[in-house]
Amino acid sequence: MGFKPMSASANSISVATLGAPRIGPRRELKFALEKYWSGKIMADDLLEAAAGLRVANWARQHSAGVTVIPSNDFSLYDHVLDISAMVGAIPDFYGWRGGSVPLDTYFAMARGSQENGQDVPALEMTKWFDTNYHYIVPELKRWQEFTYASSKPVDEFLEAKALGYHTRPVLLGPVTYLLLAKSKDAAFSPLALLDGLLPVYAEVLRQLGANGADWVQMDEPCLVLDQGEDIQRALKTAYETLAAAAPGLKIMLTTYFGSLGGSLATALGLPVAGLHVDLARAPEQLGEIARSAPSDMVLSLGAIDGRNVWRADLGAILDRLEPVEQARGEDLVQIAPSCSLLHVPIDLELETGLDPELKSWLAFAAQKMDELATLGIALAQGRRAVSEKIGASGAVAERRRTSSRTNDEAVARRTGSVKPEMSRRKSPFASRAKLQHDLLKLPPFPTTTIGSFPQTKEVRKARADHAKGAMNDAEYESFLKSATKMTVRWQEEIGLDVLVHGEFERNDMVQYFGEQLSGFAFTKHGWVQSYGSRYVRPPIIFGDVSRPQPMTVQWWEYAQSLTDKPMKGMLTGPVTILNWSFVRDDIRRSATCRQIALAIRDEVHDLERAGARIIQIDEAALREGLPLRKRDWRAYLDWAVQCFRLTASGVKDETQIHTHMCYSEFNDIIESIGEMDADVISIETSRSRMELLDAFVTYHYPNEIGPGVYDIHSPRIPAAGEMEELLQEARKRLSADQLWVNPDCGLKTRNWDEVRPALENMVEAARSLRSGGGGA
Repeated sequence: MGFKPMSASANSISVATLGAPRIGPRRELKFALEKYWSGKIMADDLLEAAAGLRVANWARQHSAGVTVIPSNDFSLYDHVLDISAMVGAIPDFYGWRGGSVPLDTYFAMARGSQENGQDVPALEMTKWFDTNYHYIVPELKRWQEFTYASSKPVDEFLEAKALGYHTRPVLLGPVTYLLLAKSKDAAFSPLALLDGLLPVYAEVLRQLGANGADWVQMDEPCLVLDQGEDIQRALKTAYETLAAAAPGLKIMLTTYFGSLGGSLATALGLPVAGLHVDLARAPEQLGEIARSAPSDMVLSLGAIDGRNVWRADLGAILDRLEPVEQARGEDLVQIAPSCSLLHVPIDLELETGLDPELKSWLAFAAQKMDELATLGIALAQGRRAVSEKIGASGAVAERRRTSSRTNDEAVARRTGSVKPEMSRRKSPFASRAKLQHDLLKLPPFPTTTIGSFPQTKEVRKARADHAKGAMNDAEYESFLKSATKMTVRWQEEIGLDVLVHGEFERNDMVQYFGEQLSGFAFTKHGWVQSYGSRYVRPPIIFGDVSRPQPMTVQWWEYAQSLTDKPMKGMLTGPVTILNWSFVRDDIRRSATCRQIALAIRDEVHDLERAGARIIQIDEAALREGLPLRKRDWRAYLDWAVQCFRLTASGVKDETQIHTHMCYSEFNDIIESIGEMDADVISIETSRSRMELLDAFVTYHYPNEIGPGVYDIHSPRIPAAGEMEELLQEARKRLSADQLWVNPDCGLKTRNWDEVRPALENMVEAARSLRSGGGGA
């Protein structure tokens, strides 16, 4: 039977979520996707599983008291890719000839394909603003034509409507969509395509209105970025056009991840009925927005943090919100999280093994919905109506603030004793490089991998069996040693120059270290989406961080004992551990990062003492933490680079320090990358066909670079000739003695049937270059 959401005006102010996690409490979406990709289920089975997740999401929100329930916030892979499908922005090489976009074309854009006679690469992927979520970058051309090719927003609105849920559809706004896109023509800005894009958006809004929608949520997070007049004009053009196209449909313009700042006047001047603002990242903007907003504009107040897991102090939040509600009236105020709840785990109640005190400090998506509903009732009916919940939240906040578990005097003393010289290598790179080359004796274009090898079902089963006691410590160690030995021997056989041990003992590149550091806690079901079917369980940093004992030395020593070739010590850097964790919010992020840096510094020293000649300290997420407005960059980059150098600078000149960075645009932070002073940096460049190297050329980057030639986020197996072509592109930008040869990233998500031929082809490509093949 269908049912209607409770009346907001009768019991509370309107409560919205902006978007819910897509993946399912038990990762149901992941398993359905991977079964479909492997041919174990049909498309109809996948779509049925997806529909079930949408229904569960709507029901969960309704039962929690959410009164503005979103639709079209669900995606099989990525919401930006969904818009590309909606507007028919399908690059020619995928063979789409119009009509509805087939499911396999959609997934080929996300993952690449070598099936049904196709051999097409995936589109480029990069980070969604300053989060660890990745989106598929739209690839547009100068004469791009847009067409209405996917009715997904309308279909899912009608799907919810048939179940009795009156939803507010969510769309990524047209201006942000174009700003996130790229063109092969470097002189062309996709923003110039706005006039051609708007008719498709207008048709979607008309159809939503015709089918009963009264509001639509248009996400324009570009409003929190630095803006020029061209973007402001584009926003004005876009929303004047869309407001006129569907005059009966109200637009909630949604911003998040920062302050509107200088864009406030632009946002308030657009013909929209509502404006959402992020009060978790930018609480200081509330006063000016409340004073300046038109008297008939609905303000959606993002009061609950949608990107962190700490329980809110509801009383403190009400202190800030009550004056706004009293001035504007409850019909013109909505309560919401700061952003979509996509970025937090689903339900804390699944965590039956968490320490009770720590658990009382936390709130996942389901608990945040309850917090939102409580705020809505308190604002409409007064605090007495929910006094017990408000009082409990304040008491928890005070207990957490004063807990001895969060503060360690020894850590405070050590961080206070850090001296500037601890962040400087003994000699400049040129001097170090000669010593390292003499010691390592590597060939030109040395080959290596980024660290991990496939985490097969056998590896995962052994880890699970060990965790539940079905495999004892000795049996598990024997299994891991066998997997490590096999991997080392295979790397030797194919001719890799610098080896890794495969990381079979590690569950995740952050979690593995956090589990061995003080101040961290972990969940069993706290999954969040990184991209597609790749989910992560971010650690929770609740207190001061230190390293009780060595974390990786034993496994490095074992792996090195198996070979005469250099074996990399593999570590995750302090900035990445910070940015890929749920971080405590009671001290500065820079202070926590410095604590982690000192802990990793100790591990670097122990690896060097054990004999490691190459140590890799991954900073995959360094750029991810970059503030969205440039005025704030310098402060972040100063402490982030200093923390990396603090981990790496205590070693001898002969010890070669590597780092790795994931999908990022490097042009605007290249000087800071240079300041990191790693001897070798590996970066993800295969999807951009080496375009990301241009920044290193302009900057005259002096150290060595491993540009990725194998896209490990796709199941495609690139041929040796394809990789050699990429390396030739790299040689046009860098000198031969700077270049290393490696995949884009770690290989844990791939299977051996993909990895073996791909790495063999990679080694073949490097050998061809050494012999002078492929031209200059």
